[in-house]
Amino acid sequence: MSPIRVFLVDDHAVVRRGMRAFFEMLDDIEVQGEAADGQAALDQLAIAAAAGDLPDVVLMDLLMPRLDGIAATKAIKQRYPGVEVVALTSFSEAERVHVALEAGAAGYLLKDAEADQVGAAVRAAKRGQVHLDPAVARTLTRSLVSPHRTATALTPREREILILVAKGQSNKDIAAVLMISERTARTHVSNVLSKLGLTSRTQAALWAVREGLVTGP
Repeated sequence: MSPIRVFLVDDHAVVRRGMRAFFEMLDDIEVQGEAADGQAALDQLAIAAAAGDLPDVVLMDLLMPRLDGIAATKAIKQRYPGVEVVALTSFSEAERVHVALEAGAAGYLLKDAEADQVGAAVRAAKRGQVHLDPAVARTLTRSLVSPHRTATALTPREREILILVAKGQSNKDIAAVLMISERTARTHVSNVLSKLGLTSRTQAALWAVREGLVTGP
């Protein structure tokens, strides 16, 4: 069988070099190309598609300049459904995993994953299977078995606060919009996070998008 063709996308050259060096030691996987951000990846994949030489799997960083990994993953799956994408990132929060999988990723790996996990994820993606980093799988499992919190747990004012947080408003901005003190706004935000079992404003924003309270970027 011919080797699985992999395309690397990461804004850190050292990561790409490390991945390339690892795959060069394997007989069944080869690196077809690489890019430093999502837009560059799409540009190169368009050229590859025109030549009928698309990769089998794209290893995709999520946080990159110009075009991030989530947007790039969505675009790849829309344009080239046969190309699988495996997310490769430093973040294991369940919300990030959900967003990546919803974008079409066939795997989710942490950058500190063992080399054999990377190889396993690429092979699984080629077979049409989903492969999750063990630490990510544990995080995702905990999020699934925990009680599902909905917006009904929030008061009308807290829903307003959550929507403003999801739109990127600071406590000072929220206070100005709702004509309350900044301290009160801070307390409301804290209550929202506590009720929803979240730990950051970023998680709150992702939660609000997932629940349909606001539209994504």
